[in-house]
Amino acid sequence: KGKCPEDGWDESTIELFLHELAIMDSNNFLGNCGVGEREGRVVSGLVARRHYRLIHGIGRSGDISAVQPKAAGSSLLNKLTNSVVLDVIKLAGVRTVTSCFVVPMATGMSLTLCFLTLRHRRPKAKYIIWPRIDQKSCFKSMITAGFEPVVIENVLEGDELRTDLKAVEAKIKALGAENILCVHSTTSCFAPRVPDRLEELAVICANYDIPHIVNNAYGVQSSKCMHLIQQGARVGRIDAFVQSLDKNFMVPVGGAIIAGFNESFIQEISKMYPGRASASPSLDVLITLLSLGTSGYKKLLKERKEMFSYLSSELKKLADNHNERLLDTPHNPISLAMSLKNLDETNDVAVTQLGSMLFTRQVSGARVVPCGSVQTVNNYTFKGFMSHANDYPCAYLNAASAIGIKKQDVDVFLKRLDKCLKTFRKEAKQEKGINEISDSNAATEQLED
Repeated sequence: KGKCPEDGWDESTIELFLHELAIMDSNNFLGNCGVGEREGRVVSGLVARRHYRLIHGIGRSGDISAVQPKAAGSSLLNKLTNSVVLDVIKLAGVRTVTSCFVVPMATGMSLTLCFLTLRHRRPKAKYIIWPRIDQKSCFKSMITAGFEPVVIENVLEGDELRTDLKAVEAKIKALGAENILCVHSTTSCFAPRVPDRLEELAVICANYDIPHIVNNAYGVQSSKCMHLIQQGARVGRIDAFVQSLDKNFMVPVGGAIIAGFNESFIQEISKMYPGRASASPSLDVLITLLSLGTSGYKKLLKERKEMFSYLSSELKKLADNHNERLLDTPHNPISLAMSLKNLDETNDVAVTQLGSMLFTRQVSGARVVPCGSVQTVNNYTFKGFMSHANDYPCAYLNAASAIGIKKQDVDVFLKRLDKCLKTFRKEAKQEKGINEISDSNAATEQLED
């Protein structure tokens, strides 16, 4: 049926299934005589076993989704993977999605492929409207495709950084809709930035007949992000949305899913991919989804949401204990931010030192964002880089509740963060004491003089 099974398969069943697919490929035929330049020959047995002898990859030279006659098993693997992934995207909340395919490139290059496909539809266009998010790969995806990003600064609403819809529409009018390739929006992001106002952007795109590409990097794991995409497609225009395999399905880095609501456009993107492609990302995600089943994946989504609530409540308690606060970002369903205002005021390098301390204590993924850092990316200078704004009011620390996180991860992180912050407070008190003694001695000497 091409759907993800409700209950996961055991490993021996999955391996039997993959071996059955592999013996359909010509390189595994008994008595096969290959005289071409690409015959699926692999010299290392270890490499052959790692790939279950599915060596031919996927697609043909002109279409990544095409069936390869000498590799019937690999072609079937490709078709089944795309079908199963489509089923899971619907399960995760985008119920009206019509087509998707797994591409053996991470999110940034997959976005580039989407932009290059749109170039043929809009040959005059040179600009991409991009509500700012300080993440290099999505910015570089536009540069690599040969377009000029038009950066729309975010609006501060409370603690949250949100899409400036008026600025987006004003820029469309100023540049001319025909000169704009697309609007490039984002769902999953680091707090205090929150997902873009997808519904409103989708309506603007529909009104001005401008394509809309959504960077949904790690949004499949969030029902809120998926709901935004579903609603955007319902009320306006979303041409494609791109998500990472590793972040959403816990497989090795190297693959992404390009999905959309118009099957012909998604096929057009797949045909833009030059040459054949590695089957590894497809193989990894198919094995994972067959082992989990829909019930297993839904359980992971539920646990992630519960851990987000737990992380949020516990991080708030810790922030209160250190005279900081958990920033109020209710529209971000994955990432949280805690202010580091007192730390920043005490010592201008303390914020970055905290990041180093956490890293050396094996806390990975926590981002420490100082005020006012400047960075140049492909000749574009961003003020306040990493904070998604030129002048965010305070320094802060990020933590995220992503799929697969466990209670132990949260507890150990909070314990180590608490210890690091106490170290800074202790040092600050000692320094204050030394300064007070110095001031007192200076005053005494002045009186004596």
